Amino acid sequence: MAETDKQFLETIVKTIVANPNDVSVERTVDEMGVLLTLKINPEDMGYVIGRKGQTAQAIRTLLKIVGAKNNSRVNLKIHDPEEGNRRNQNESTSKKEESSDIDTSAVDDLKL
Repeated sequence: MAETDKQFLETIVKTIVANPNDVSVERTVDEMGVLLTLKINPEDMGYVIGRKGQTAQAIRTLLKIVGAKNNSRVNLKIHDPEEGNRRNQNESTSKKEESSDIDTSAVDDLKL
């Protein structure tokens, strides 16, 4: 089974994406089971994840079946190279929104 799950994932994803040459899968094994890390072209992220994550969930289900057939637990991680950038943007945006949303008109006329 050593590489069956990895080859299975590569085959499925390469048929879905527009840039099949950019698909790579890293396979690691630990006490939790097998972790397959999928790296794809950022333009293909929507194809692999699908609407509301349905495609990614279907791929995960198929991998669990392959794992069960070979007495192992198989998990899928989809690598997102822009994840850190998006987090930083969201944090800075929310901080800006918090400071600009404060309404001080009620206390502006107070005579202290």
